[in-house]
Parts: sequence; C-alpha cells; structure tokens
Amino acid sequence: MNFLRRVSPIAGLVIAVAPLSGCNILIPDVAADSPARFVQETSPVFYQPPGVDPRRVRPIPDQPVPQTRELYKTQFHQTYGLPVSNPVHMAMYGELRDEDFTLPAIPISRVQPQFLRQEVDYQTTERPGTVIVDTKAHFLYFVEAGGKAMRYGVGLGREGYAWSGRGVIQWKQKWPRWTPPVEMVSRQPDVRAFSAENGGMNPGLQNPLGARAMYIFKDGQDTLYRIHGTPDWQSIGKATSSGCVRMLNQDVVDLYDRLPAKAEIVVM
Repeated sequence: MNFLRRVSPIAGLVIAVAPLSGCNILIPDVAADSPARFVQETSPVFYQPPGVDPRRVRPIPDQPVPQTRELYKTQFHQTYGLPVSNPVHMAMYGELRDEDFTLPAIPISRVQPQFLRQEVDYQTTERPGTVIVDTKAHFLYFVEAGGKAMRYGVGLGREGYAWSGRGVIQWKQKWPRWTPPVEMVSRQPDVRAFSAENGGMNPGLQNPLGARAMYIFKDGQDTLYRIHGTPDWQSIGKATSSGCVRMLNQDVVDLYDRLPAKAEIVVM
C-alpha cells in the first residue's frame, strides 16, 4: 500500500509529460551557455568564391586613422584634395586673342579672390543693364534680372573719385587711343609725345586704357570719367595715382560685350 502511494505520483508525472515528449522540454538547450556554438549558429553567411578557403584568407590589419591632412592647404581651410585654383577663373583669365592683339594670361593666384569676376546676389531698384560703381568697396556691378549682378573688381585713381552721380555710357570703343589730359601733360612732360596735338598713344598692350574704354556723359556733356582696361593687373582693388575706373583687360572685354547701347551708370 505504501509502495503504491510512493509510485502513483511518479506515474502521474510520466503520464502528464508523455504527450509533450515531442517538444524535448526535458533536453536542455545549451546554445545560450556555449559561446562557440552561439557564434556558429548566429554568424552571417557571406559569399565564398569557388576554390577560396576562407580559413586561409588573411585579415587586413587595422589602419591608423590620420589625424591631420596636409593636402592643398589654403589660408582659409584645407581643401582635402580639391584644386586650389578655380578652373573657371583660370579659363576666364587665360590668354585671350582679341582683334590684332593677344592679351596675356593674368596670374589670378596673386589677385584677391573677391576682385575676380563672379555672379552675385544683388538687390537694387536699378533696371537690368545698368552699371553701378561702388568706389568704397572697389566693385563694379552690371545689373542682371532676378536680383543678380555680375561683379568685377576695379582699381581707382584720383580721377575715379572725382565724379559721382548718374550718367550714360554715351560711347564705347575697342582698343582706344590714349590722350592724356592737358593737366597731366603739364605735370608729366614725358607724356607730351602722346598729347592730343601729337595724336595720342596708339592702341596696344601697354596703352593705359587697355583693351576697351567706356566714356561717361551727363546731360550731353563729357564727364571725363572713364571705365577702361589696364595692363596693370596689380592695381585692381587699390587706389592708384591716376586713372578713372580700371578693370582687368579680360573683365573689361566681358563688360563691353554685355553693355547695351546708351547704358545708364551710377557712381557712388
């Protein structure tokens, strides 16, 4: 009797467990307890080319991460492999064949970047086609539609500060002759050979007016104010001893081609 009492609980447990024997709940899963088995069962499967034993492929050693880079340093930042010179500027200021003359390339690396030709946002009430000269900032703007303008760097001499206001570009000329004013001839007798009575200086690469000249009139009268090119590219962005509004020769050619007839000009 006592034996049956001891056996019956065990028999009941066996009977209860029998239907669940297919679940193997009595067989422990040791995968979680075995790191090696866990890695084997959960590791991703990668493509293995035929004939390549992945066990014999040597891993690539870790490369040190560079802390600094010395590629093409500029005064502003590191360009990380980008060219220091803007290729667009190099094309704009390269050697240019114009009429019977060849304008030499301008060393743009020696010109301050803000004085190189570029299209900028420019809000103004002036209509497109107007020229605006900002004598304080040494910029000339050719107003375009849509709140844009083509901006050029300029150099200014004494004559460049002598007149301000609104006028009209009454006349423009390619490869002009240079005729120094009487006041300059009296101050510098060495330019007398180019005076008006002697016919002025022939056009050319050394002519102070450069490749183009634009003559400003107001109320039908010549203001003696000029926008012109210059072979002296180093004067751009600076105040010089003489001259009106000087532009790089490649820039003055570009402006000349953009200007409509009788364009308005504002000098401030």
